[in-house]
Amino acid sequence: MTNNLLSAETVAAHNTRESCWIIVHGNVYDVTDFLDDHPGGSNIILKYAGKDATEEYDPIHPPNAIMDNLPKEKHLGKVEPGTIVKMAKELTQEEIDREERVKNRPPLSEILNLHDFEAIAKEIMPPKAWAYYSSAADDEITNRENHLAYQRIWFRPRVLRDVTHVDWSTKILGHKTSMPIYITATALGKLGHPEGEVLLTRAAAKHGIIQMIPTLASCSFDDIVNAAQPGQVQFMQLYVNKDRDITKRLVQHAEKRGIKGLFITVDAPQLGRREKDMRMKFEGDADVQVGTAVDRSQGAARAISSFIDPVPIILKGIQCWEDALMALEAKCDGIVLSNHGGRQLDMSRSGIEVLEEVVTKFKERGLWPCPKFEIYIDGGVRRATDVLKAVAMGATAVGIGRPFLYAYSAYGQDGINQALQILKESFDEMEMNMRLLGARTIEEVVPEMVDTRSLCSHSSPPANELYQSNYDKLRRAAIKSKL
Repeated sequence: MTNNLLSAETVAAHNTRESCWIIVHGNVYDVTDFLDDHPGGSNIILKYAGKDATEEYDPIHPPNAIMDNLPKEKHLGKVEPGTIVKMAKELTQEEIDREERVKNRPPLSEILNLHDFEAIAKEIMPPKAWAYYSSAADDEITNRENHLAYQRIWFRPRVLRDVTHVDWSTKILGHKTSMPIYITATALGKLGHPEGEVLLTRAAAKHGIIQMIPTLASCSFDDIVNAAQPGQVQFMQLYVNKDRDITKRLVQHAEKRGIKGLFITVDAPQLGRREKDMRMKFEGDADVQVGTAVDRSQGAARAISSFIDPVPIILKGIQCWEDALMALEAKCDGIVLSNHGGRQLDMSRSGIEVLEEVVTKFKERGLWPCPKFEIYIDGGVRRATDVLKAVAMGATAVGIGRPFLYAYSAYGQDGINQALQILKESFDEMEMNMRLLGARTIEEVVPEMVDTRSLCSHSSPPANELYQSNYDKLRRAAIKSKL
């Protein structure tokens, strides 16, 4: 960035496709040559041509995205302090109605489970934010299967045991956690709340669990680490950049800041088609210029996809026992059985089903239990019973993502704290279910406590009404009505 000082009036004169400047965080950029390359289409940039685009930019771009992707000569300088005139924003009727719904949220005392947070978030989040968080690949069958698979597993409780004292703490990669879950990486946290991922950091500290910091967070990596308490354990999720030097710098910086584990995502060489997210792009403003071809079909996810490149390293995103075995033989410390929350390849199996396959195949080869190789799963978890089923089947811990986003999108910091409280504290889900299962510690949650014979049948279990009521059905293309 140069030291040039530019008046907002000067910037405002560059408000056309032929010369398009924008202001982001007080800095001026010439994005004229970038218009047709922008993953979200040129229309949204032209809407802010010659103006301050910070408010639109912040929630849906990784930190420094504009600085990293624009050539240095396009960094024009800073805008003169006090000269920026914010765009006048007139609330739509939908926004007015949404603000009214926010005022009428039920008190947190009436939120009894993670499904409740999702129901409230669905009502009060901006439609584009909800579409991004809730969307999944194609027909969203894998997204739904991730949750429904748990309902094909049945408990075999043990009784006549003294379960007066229950301890659900355990260790992940040698680090103590208050229960066998961690906050898994999810992108664009500020779509749900202005403070973004730091809300998760604070909640993880309060409840003694581990947070995985996403590569594509809305908050900067250092902001998230700085929000941690002394001694708080954090992991980092990594997409490997096309520019390996950038990846090297990221990893070295993470190590310097005390990150205790690196989770490399390997199931996203290309982002899946998330049609809820894509369809929102067809419902924006009219094209700025009639006849201008604008690719609006990609949604928010595409705005971050240029950061991702396929790599031969296997760790997070394993979906079959053969790849799990490769990871073990390559001396990885562990794997995450994950289909990316159903957001990549539709019709992929759930992590919990793959867990059954991996453990069975490892046992056949005399490789399980394996103290130096930990297995985690994510996707579809909504209840402590889901966590206990995974642990009984061999998982060290379970990653939870969307439910925590919904919790803070609906209620901010208090929401994510309440979500963890529901899962953990006495007389709520974790303690109650361990007692009913007959397990006093996580080590006592063993394979004999679950019946998985129906897991691979893919038949429909009894309907989960709470889950189904929150699921936002996919829409079809429709004839537009005349105004």
